[in-house]
Amino acid sequence: MKLIVSSLVLQKHLQSISGVLTTNSPLPILDNFLFAVNGSELTLSASDLETTITTRLKVESKDKGIIAIPGKILLDILKTFNEQPLTFTINEKNHTVEISSDYGKYKLNGQNGEDFPRIPVLEKSNHIELPSSVLHEAINKTIFATGNDDLRPVMSGVFCQLSQDSTIFVATDAHRLVRYRRTDIKSKEAGSFILPKKPLNLLKNILPQEETRVKVDYNEANAFFSFDNYDLICRLIDGRYPNYEAVIPVDNPNVLTVDRVAFLNSIKRVSIFSNKTTYQVKLAIKGSELAISAEDVDYANEANERLTCSYDGADMDIAFNARFLADIVSNLDTEEIHLHMSLSNRAGLLTPGKDHTNAAEDILMLIMPVMLG
Repeated sequence: MKLIVSSLVLQKHLQSISGVLTTNSPLPILDNFLFAVNGSELTLSASDLETTITTRLKVESKDKGIIAIPGKILLDILKTFNEQPLTFTINEKNHTVEISSDYGKYKLNGQNGEDFPRIPVLEKSNHIELPSSVLHEAINKTIFATGNDDLRPVMSGVFCQLSQDSTIFVATDAHRLVRYRRTDIKSKEAGSFILPKKPLNLLKNILPQEETRVKVDYNEANAFFSFDNYDLICRLIDGRYPNYEAVIPVDNPNVLTVDRVAFLNSIKRVSIFSNKTTYQVKLAIKGSELAISAEDVDYANEANERLTCSYDGADMDIAFNARFLADIVSNLDTEEIHLHMSLSNRAGLLTPGKDHTNAAEDILMLIMPVMLG
């Protein structure tokens, strides 16, 4: 079996799916890329059993066949080439691969492509379509708030809730929560599923810059994403997602409006002086002045800053974990942000300011306070 392919095009496609490969894979063949040639179309696949990505590209070939080629050594050699045609000659009996370039020849041992795990076929699936920009934004706005607790696997992924009114993406690690709602993306069938973090990160990296429709099919076990020349299928997280609506406080009469960048920079500076166990920063709000402070009693470190703000509500002191607060503020992208509060021991809600213009997009980020001390 023989094929000729551009070195840079092949490298780009392999690089885009290489994030699936793991160093400690359960099956040795999963260290390989699967090459499936069918005339002038080459399909490349990478898998870790939980997630499989395939991508298609055009090559020069009249043959048909499959071979598994070691991923690391192939990527390493491709990175050293400038743009040039590469000829792959594959011996299907002993699975050896010879690559010919302008500089010379390179031989490596592949494996029988028939041993590569089969991609699961979705049966009895539901379907939704959405623009790639919306999916990219939904992943970006939620994935940072997912948990890492092995004992609560459902919270390590992003919860997707589909209905005839909207599509909602939710992530929480019990300290913070993000709800990203789109009223312009609707589904005929109501449904929900939990997407793991790894395939979401892979998706985020391969979603195209230009607007593309992404088809999503899902059943109880798997979700299948398809767009352009890419397909990604992943196993869903099994379990019941917590009732996130129950933890979002409804009555929050105290509303702080502040410049987002100034607030973020202030948190970052002040938190350097905070206790390295709690990362506590304290917000003291009186009238139109916001005082931000932190201290580490053990080392006699402390920092105080003042920001002008707009505030509607009773004077109050509240404290947050600086790292969680900075994460949330940096993932909002309006000039101003609102912080809605009720009491110092109740969750605070952050929402975009009035310069947020997309009426179909509803973003709410929740952060739990830490004990004032």
